Amino acid sequence: MSGKWSESYTGQLRQLVGHRKLIIPSIRAIIHNDKGEVLFIKRRGDGSWALPAGAIELEESIFQCLQREVQEETGLYVLEATLISIYTEPRFSVVTSYSDEYQGFEFLYRVDRWSGLIANVTDETTAAHFFPLNNLPSTSPGYWANHQIEVFEDLKDFQGVPLIK
Repeated sequence: MSGKWSESYTGQLRQLVGHRKLIIPSIRAIIHNDKGEVLFIKRRGDGSWALPAGAIELEESIFQCLQREVQEETGLYVLEATLISIYTEPRFSVVTSYSDEYQGFEFLYRVDRWSGLIANVTDETTAAHFFPLNNLPSTSPGYWANHQIEVFEDLKDFQGVPLIK
């Protein structure tokens, strides 16, 4: 969501429930270029490299969430995407640096067709760059680093039917 986080659906829920664990549907996008490299964005907040990702807003489908988050973080427009995996198990829980708890409910998409030019700097990012699969950037340590490994393993193992975890 462009604008203040406190105005987002998740931000508004946080104001009501404090640090209680929430389950918020979200997306994560794997975007390849013609060379097979993967697009990562550098987050404005903590400066970490990550795949484009974010939470759903009210009155939005999960595909619309994918389109909005990718556009906000990269400047690209998603035209077609394939659902690779859905992560919902309690082990996909995380506590943020603000002590907010979340149990993941994440839809991992491979973006198959996109248009536009990459925006290196957005309201949410300070850089965007394609990296070869054998030289991916380090992400935030701990949960996010482990999750990234699993995401790419699931992409590699994808046989046309989404994995549900």
